[in-house]
Amino acid sequence: MPDAAMRERIKILRIGLMLLLVIEGACPSKGWAAESPKSGTLSVVLENDFFYGVDRHYTNGLMVIWEPGRDAPTPKWAMTLARLMPWFPEEGEVRHGYAFGQSIFTPSDISIANPPLQDRPYAGWLYGTIELGVVSGRQRDQFGMTFGMIGPASLAGRTQKFVHRVFPGNEPQGWNTQLGNEPGIVATYVRSWQGIATLTLSEAQVDFIPHIGAALGNVFTYGNAGVTMRYGKRLPGDFGPPRVQPGLPGSWDFSPVPGFGWYIFAGVEGRAVARNIFLDGNTFRNSRSVDKKPLVGDLQFGLVLDLSDVRVSYTHVLRTREFQTQGSEDNFGSICLSVKF
Repeated sequence: MPDAAMRERIKILRIGLMLLLVIEGACPSKGWAAESPKSGTLSVVLENDFFYGVDRHYTNGLMVIWEPGRDAPTPKWAMTLARLMPWFPEEGEVRHGYAFGQSIFTPSDISIANPPLQDRPYAGWLYGTIELGVVSGRQRDQFGMTFGMIGPASLAGRTQKFVHRVFPGNEPQGWNTQLGNEPGIVATYVRSWQGIATLTLSEAQVDFIPHIGAALGNVFTYGNAGVTMRYGKRLPGDFGPPRVQPGLPGSWDFSPVPGFGWYIFAGVEGRAVARNIFLDGNTFRNSRSVDKKPLVGDLQFGLVLDLSDVRVSYTHVLRTREFQTQGSEDNFGSICLSVKF
């Protein structure tokens, strides 16, 4: 759990970030019409429970995303794959992107060298993702393939110990009990519809973005569905900020509005879970495990700020209990910075 000094650093970081946003918004570098096409969007997503003073369960997720710009040529493999998928629209704009990330999972008390067997196991996930999308009108279809490693090869234990040395806190003691090494693969598919219902409220816009999807693999297998509501002036033509999966879907790319734009959002998603390796344990070897809950829900809400070619977002996530012996729901924050280059 972060100490008072750690919480003070976080407050200073938040204040500094807000000051930078205000300064950039007050001093735009050039007019909207004069901007040249961008080569792509780079995003960094950090999810962590230290925003709420805890250190447990899904304790950290870091993901770096690159999506080439709309003027960049689409690779032949992406075009061919999009047209081969029967559920993708025959017509539409084909997009693709790449991501690299790491997720860390721990028991409730990381100071215990031999955690209780009924608590969540230590586990890590180091992965890379290739995503393919087709945008057709207000509909977006996303297909992703994720490959990675679970276990010591994920370097999750080393990462958490390093962070706890930099930001003093409880030293994690039980990483020798983590899940064993196992290659992981997940295929995901999500279909979203933007602006199914749109209305104006107090001179601002409100829209709703429902989605439905599924994941299949030895890491995650589930079906999911949900909806996101956005409220703001001059809502951009995207689908919300990106999140580490599993979670509500978002846009790796974004469509900024001229000058300064903002919106607040709230969303809910339900997942019917058949497989979660971080709870079920290793597939082909003995490991720690707990009895997962078959139904999991996420409630999220947050704020997005757009400043020309920069998007900053913060999301608060409330996740229902994921396993039978879990003491309480989980809270964590997700902050994302996206820049067009």
